[in-house]
Amino acid sequence: MSSDLERKFKKAVWLIRNGPPAEGATTETKLLYYAHYKQATEGDVTGSQPWRAQFEARAKWDAWAKLKGMSREEAMQKYIDLISKPDWENNPALKDYQEE
Repeated sequence: MSSDLERKFKKAVWLIRNGPPAEGATTETKLLYYAHYKQATEGDVTGSQPWRAQFEARAKWDAWAKLKGMSREEAMQKYIDLISKPDWENNPALKDYQEE
């Protein structure tokens, strides 16, 4: 795997977790971030599908399950691509980011 891709992915994850909230972020967008993160870090969905009454858990599981078979690298790239601003790496919030 490209170490550049992994570095960008970790930076994007940090920005999403620690940066300012995205304006107009929908539940669907948040589920896409969640699913691509899980696919990139854990692979295909595991466990059984939660009950319908477990709304949040079910939505997360379903979003992740849709990515079954997607490679780790593709999931990382798609996660990065979800950040719609082309200059996201220059976001002032990243001033506190430190690579591991």
